[in-house]
Formats: sequence, C-alpha cells, structure tokens
Amino acid sequence: MSVDETIIAWVGDEEVGEGDPVKVVAKVLDVLRRKTDLFLQENVEKRIWELIKVNRRKARAGGEGVKKGFFGQKKAAAPSGEKEEKEEEAGRSGEIIEEIENPNLQSLDQKLKEKGEEKAKEFEEDGATAAAAGGAGGGEKADSEKPSEPEADEGTGLAPNSGNGYTYDNGHSWVQTLQDVTLTIPVPQGTKARECTVEIKKNHLKVGLKSSSPEYIIDDELHKEIATEDSFWNINDGKELELYLQKVDTMSWWEKVVSSQEAINTRKVEPENSKLSDLDAETRQTVEKMMFDQRQKAMGMPTSEEQQKQDMMKKFMDAHPEMDFSKAKFM
Repeated sequence: MSVDETIIAWVGDEEVGEGDPVKVVAKVLDVLRRKTDLFLQENVEKRIWELIKVNRRKARAGGEGVKKGFFGQKKAAAPSGEKEEKEEEAGRSGEIIEEIENPNLQSLDQKLKEKGEEKAKEFEEDGATAAAAGGAGGGEKADSEKPSEPEADEGTGLAPNSGNGYTYDNGHSWVQTLQDVTLTIPVPQGTKARECTVEIKKNHLKVGLKSSSPEYIIDDELHKEIATEDSFWNINDGKELELYLQKVDTMSWWEKVVSSQEAINTRKVEPENSKLSDLDAETRQTVEKMMFDQRQKAMGMPTSEEQQKQDMMKKFMDAHPEMDFSKAKFM
C-alpha cells in the first residue's frame, strides 16, 4: 500500500481519523512529539505553518486529486447536552477546540470603487475652486480645454500565473505573496533529500543534484534579499524540490526569483481578496493603498500621495484668499 493510500485509509479509520483529516494530522503530530525531538527544534511552529500555507495555496489553485469540500463538510449540529459533554471531555483530555470564523470583510473591489468615486468628486471640486480663484484674482479666463489624460502604464514582462509568479518552459515554477516566494523545481522520480545540494543565502541561491552534471540546476543571484533563518526547502513526493523563501521587503512584488529568469509584469499581479484576511493590519493597509493607486493611475486620476498634496494646497489657498493663485502651476 502506497503512502497516499495509507493516509487516506487512516482518515476513514474509526480509531484514527473518524472521517476527519485534521484528526489524522493531530495523531501524527502527537506521535512525533512522543517519539522524536521535532518540537524541540528552533522555528518548528513557523515551518509547519508555512507548509500548511503552501498546501492551502496549492489546493485553492486546483491541486491534483483534491476533493472539493473534503475539508469543509459541515456535520449536523449535535444536541446542546451532547455538545457540552464533548467540550468537558475535551477539557479533561487536554485538547483545545478552537473555532475560527472568517471575518466578514467588505469586498475590496467595492471599497476601492467607493474610494475612487469619492476622490474623483473631490478632484472635480478642487478644479472648480481653482478656476473660481483664477477668475476672481487675475480677471483672466481660465483655459477651458482639459489637459489630455495620461495613458495608464500597463508595464512590460510576462503575464503572471494564478499564483502571481510564472511557470517556465523548463518546468520551473514559482508563486508569491507579499511575504514569501515558493519555487518548485522538477527532479527525477524517487529523488531523496540527501541526494540534493541546496544553499540558501540572503542574496544567492544554489540548487542541484549530486548525481547530475553540471551539479547545480540553479547557481544565481536572487532578485531581492531574503531572510535565510525563515527560509527552507523539502522534497515533495520524490519528484519536486520545493523552496520556501521569506522576503525581507514584504511591501513589494518580485518580478522573478533569480536574475537569469525572464521577468513578469508586476502591474498585472492580482492578489486574491480572500487572502487579505491572512495579512496583518499594516500589510493589508499597504496592499489596499497599492491597489488604489494603481486603479487611480489607470483612470488618469491622482494617487493617494498626489491627492494629499492637492488637499494641503487647497487648505493653504482657502486660508489665504488675499493671494492670487491664477498663474500658479501645481505639480
């Protein structure tokens, strides 16, 4: 029986998984706690959590063999007495039962649309105020012709895949979030970790097989600096070498993983709205600002910083009505 078949059998076993895959994971972690030093290793919680994130991203992208709803099937609600009895039993056994609800976040697209309309209205009002001030101060007619709207910069490069990375012809593929990059490299079936040579440095990456010639598949400079202490690699199913690279700059998108790769067009990166809840408040605010500014540029309207400057100038003009701004040029 293969490893896959064994694990699926555990899920259905009444003494192991009872139909719940999470219970199988809990059993495996309990055995590893008792029989190995896994949980005494440094950063083990982060490594396990990153593996969960990587596999969740694969599942959302339509991973091979994934059964839709397999992890999300709702069980019939138990009677209140039975529920309380189970909670008491869980408390005695030391289990922690935690229910995490998905926050009801407002649609980002709707939020950006509302912001765009609000900024557009303010922009029109500022234009009218400037025109009125010009007529009263200098007695000259304002130019009635509107300046031509700048064309939106579409950027250049390869169109990113659904994971905001790219899949190259040589089989190498990568995906990214604002926090991390995951690079996947195909290796011969049955490859073991001990047969691989991997060196992860903050600005350089080496990946190779000891049995191949040349030895290194990748020996190149990284696109941007990474945090080596939070980066790691592993072998998936004996056929893929997967590297998880933690970004140092978590406020920008990567164009590529290493310098020799062809760059993607980061202006076409589209983070999923559903993943915003995974970000901390500061990072989420930055993402929303980046997307808002990108939307404003596409509409030929001022970005958030440009709007802030205009607001400051408007307040200054309102505070000094005796001054003539009719010939002033605002950048």
